[in-house]
Amino acid sequence: MVNSEITGALHKIQGEEMTNDNTEQIRIVQETVAGKEITFAHIIGSPAPIIFQKLGLNPQIDYDKSAIGIMNMTPPESAVIASDIAIKSGNVYLGFADRFTGTLIITGELADVNSALTEIVNYFRDELGYVVCRITKR
Repeated sequence: MVNSEITGALHKIQGEEMTNDNTEQIRIVQETVAGKEITFAHIIGSPAPIIFQKLGLNPQIDYDKSAIGIMNMTPPESAVIASDIAIKSGNVYLGFADRFTGTLIITGELADVNSALTEIVNYFRDELGYVVCRITKR
């Protein structure tokens, strides 16, 4: 490899756009491969009733709840394990679990939702070796 090729390769690796002597542009496309990770964990405190409705949650069960917990994980089948941990960790209702997208939504009192998400994150990190994000709240 000549020096200009090495320099071009280094710029490609760094994700920079290069032009060669023929003024052609080289573009780099990056793809991510799903690993073992929890990519999103958030608690919505005191959500407006319209949020429950738009999420398709059961009004008879969910409107009196004071928090919504939502998570996303890969591989998506992990949502099955997370669902089990959530309902066994406290008084929460499983609003939605999707083994195809890795999405989990739970509802309950703020402390119960917080406890459930914490249990899930801790188990996945400590026992299953997942990379986990922090739980955010609003």
